[in-house]
Amino acid sequence: MHDTIFTMIGRVTEELIRVRYAETDMMGHAYYANTFVWFEQARSTYFRERGIPYKEIEARGYKFPVVEAHARYKGEVKYDDEITVRVWAAELKRAAVRLNYEVVLEGEVVTEGYTWHVCVGSAFKAVTLPEFLRELIEQA
Repeated sequence: MHDTIFTMIGRVTEELIRVRYAETDMMGHAYYANTFVWFEQARSTYFRERGIPYKEIEARGYKFPVVEAHARYKGEVKYDDEITVRVWAAELKRAAVRLNYEVVLEGEVVTEGYTWHVCVGSAFKAVTLPEFLRELIEQA
């Protein structure tokens, strides 16, 4: 994992998730790809907590496609576990933001990861992050 996993811009958002049976494999372990679904759920809460739901960002003409995603599994998550997904901004560029994540189970970080998002306009070309969004990401 990159050293920037612990860099933080603004504040952390936490999303509580109970692992559903449908998110597990035959052995009762959470299927690895669901981690990215949990990241997305926490990311939606991240923007909502800052006063602007993602659909409002889109209504203003901006989108944030994921252009890179990474997860490192350090422990296991099983059916019916109650996990907390923490998300925060770790790096901010002219037209991109890196969000970092931790999946926490019983006080232990069992997964860490990140997603890179590029801000695009209606033509799906990279655009400078609008000031209102940069301010929301940076707020303490």
